Amino acid sequence: MSPALAATLQILLVVFFLAAAYVPLGDYMARVYSGARDLAPERWIYRIARVDSARGQTWVGYAVAVVAFSGAGIIVLYVLQRIQQWLPMSGGHSSINPATAFNTAISFVANTNWQSYSPEQVMGNLTQMAGLAVQNFASAAVGLAVAIALIRGVISRGDAQLGNFWVDLVRGCVRILLPLALLIALVFLTQGAIQSFHSGFGFTGLDGVDHRSVVGPFASQESIKLLGTNGGGTLAANSAHPFSNPTPLSNIVQILAILLIPVCLTRTYGTLVRDHRQGLTLLGVMTVLFGIVLSVAWLAESRASGVASDAAGAMLEGKEQRFGVPASVLFGVATTGTSTGAVNSAHDSFSPAGGGALLWNMLLGEVAPGGVGTGLYGLLVLAIIAVFVGGLLVGRTPLFRGKHIGQREITVAVLSILVMPVLVLTGTAITLILPSTSGFQTNGGDPGSVNAIHGFSEVLYAYASAANNNGSAFGGLTVTSDWFQTSLGLAMLFGRLLPIIFTLALAGLLASQKPRSSTSSATLPTHGVLYGALLTGTVVLVAGLTFFPAMALGPIAEALA
Repeated sequence: MSPALAATLQILLVVFFLAAAYVPLGDYMARVYSGARDLAPERWIYRIARVDSARGQTWVGYAVAVVAFSGAGIIVLYVLQRIQQWLPMSGGHSSINPATAFNTAISFVANTNWQSYSPEQVMGNLTQMAGLAVQNFASAAVGLAVAIALIRGVISRGDAQLGNFWVDLVRGCVRILLPLALLIALVFLTQGAIQSFHSGFGFTGLDGVDHRSVVGPFASQESIKLLGTNGGGTLAANSAHPFSNPTPLSNIVQILAILLIPVCLTRTYGTLVRDHRQGLTLLGVMTVLFGIVLSVAWLAESRASGVASDAAGAMLEGKEQRFGVPASVLFGVATTGTSTGAVNSAHDSFSPAGGGALLWNMLLGEVAPGGVGTGLYGLLVLAIIAVFVGGLLVGRTPLFRGKHIGQREITVAVLSILVMPVLVLTGTAITLILPSTSGFQTNGGDPGSVNAIHGFSEVLYAYASAANNNGSAFGGLTVTSDWFQTSLGLAMLFGRLLPIIFTLALAGLLASQKPRSSTSSATLPTHGVLYGALLTGTVVLVAGLTFFPAMALGPIAEALA
């Protein structure tokens, strides 16, 4: 089978299953968050946590709850890592040092799952399950909750209420993430993924030397790592390791798990606003952006460049041979477009154009289709900006679903969009200026040389990954120093919480307005091909104006060298 045919069949298979799940899962999630009835397990949780599930919250109360929950999660996860050596099932691992524990705690609470260490060599099974896996569920549920809160702001009748964060959090975990994660984990088990409470086993190799292989709860954590667009694995090789991703079929299931909720949330949006054209327009924008990046990356990786690649017939360096180029590229584009950060190949080994496409996918704001919840609310914020800009261009009233977009609304929306570029460009600039950080770059050399350009790309990729809560990395940068642990940790923290706060503030402003009962010819419609093209152009223009100089100094210059 030719690589082109293999790539086409894999894409068609992913599209088929996403299309099959789109309506039922999207409508189910809409019912989860709009229903008034609590399940029995949920009522037990509310009783233990002393939560009044019938009490609504304004955007301030909702934001305080999100920040408080995230802060508590960081503290608990930090402490768990620091006392690991005294915990059962530690596998003989010692406590995590303070800088790494700080970075990791923020990383998993922020849904970034950036890992500056080899998990199998550092983390015990209890820390993995009770700490990291719990945050995989919780951080994904927070993203879902914020997206639903923004939708409630859009459809509100002027009561300024966004729902109850604690109810949304519990429902997201109990009714959506847990059942789907269990189903996907069972599929992984049928393919041969490992699920064990042991830390490893010894064996004698063909060379007669004794070795030890690491095992653990890989299948269960692999499922939520992907479904929740988290990305942090239990093995340093991540989804390239056969214990976590054993077969080409499991690889396709992993890609489906990554895309499933972000794609189906557009249907949820259309159902809740009672206009499925709105959801389909957002889905169309996501699809166009995803398709463009996928095409660029696949073409770049399919064309041999260099002596080794010419001999192999393709860019095979850093790619798992069980999957090959097509599945590696599709996986990479899916993870960088969804803030997942999982990898089944080495992104640092991609061609300059291929690696640049993955980097650009993050710099778009990871809205194609974006993370669980984060992709939808990020694209909705851009949709509101597009309405405002479109209204100014043609002299029409800037209304979004009957809500007026004025100075306060557009200010908060723009602040939400600016957080990520500020963190990425500031972090990259300071790191490159500091003399102490140059020694941590594997690639260096004279200014303008290919190695120096790639070294710049590695730093830019690191901060783009952190600020976008992605978690993947180019492998040539050593980030174990206190500077990188702290600066990347802060980029992950602010890159997560500040956009959430601004998004909830925008939701509160919209929720306090009573929608206009009718529209006129002076109102810009927020559905259809024309508006979809306007929104797509807004996404590309915002990223292009912000990051083109940095891209020109990195991947573009390297590709042209």
